[in-house]
Amino acid sequence: MGTLDIMSILTEENIKEILDRYRDFGPLPGILLTFMKSFIPPLPTFVIVGVNAAVYGLWLGFLYSWIGMICGCLVTFMVVRKVASTPYLQKWAQKPKVQKSMIWIRRNAFSYVFLLSIFPVGPFVVINIASGVAGMRLRSFFIAVFFGKAIMIFYVSYIGYDLRRFVEHPFQLLYVFLFIGLSLFISKKIEHHFTKTPIESTES
Repeated sequence: MGTLDIMSILTEENIKEILDRYRDFGPLPGILLTFMKSFIPPLPTFVIVGVNAAVYGLWLGFLYSWIGMICGCLVTFMVVRKVASTPYLQKWAQKPKVQKSMIWIRRNAFSYVFLLSIFPVGPFVVINIASGVAGMRLRSFFIAVFFGKAIMIFYVSYIGYDLRRFVEHPFQLLYVFLFIGLSLFISKKIEHHFTKTPIESTES
């Protein structure tokens, strides 16, 4: 089954039907759908997160999507970091072009993961894999994903919870953009705190 086939099946109506059909399992269907996003790139993040909010409610939908995505990212990251020590990947990582990319990621790891995490579309699987191969610290990766995904999932859930309102009053999207802007400002403070050099940490 190709990407187009998956996309044609995972429409908003079909995902709603799946979640409604398995409501007896509580939050598991909503969590599993977002968990799978870290392993199956074609899954439509905007649709899955939005439908979770529409089916479970804004806050529960947000929570279930957040849990699923965080767990998926962490599992992918830890598996790749474990496998990264194998001779094959080590040889691949020694290539000049790969080395340049790895150096850039190591220097900008937190910003790289955080900023790409706040967008509902993007190479999520590649981000997790690159971070694992580059040897990013688990603590830094977790914090970047924790806050980045929280911002992304919240505004997508907010829109998906009452999509008709935004279609009828598109100017209300301004609040969403303001929220993203404020989140980026706060994130820079968080990044500075968690990416201090040893000298900075000693002096503070």
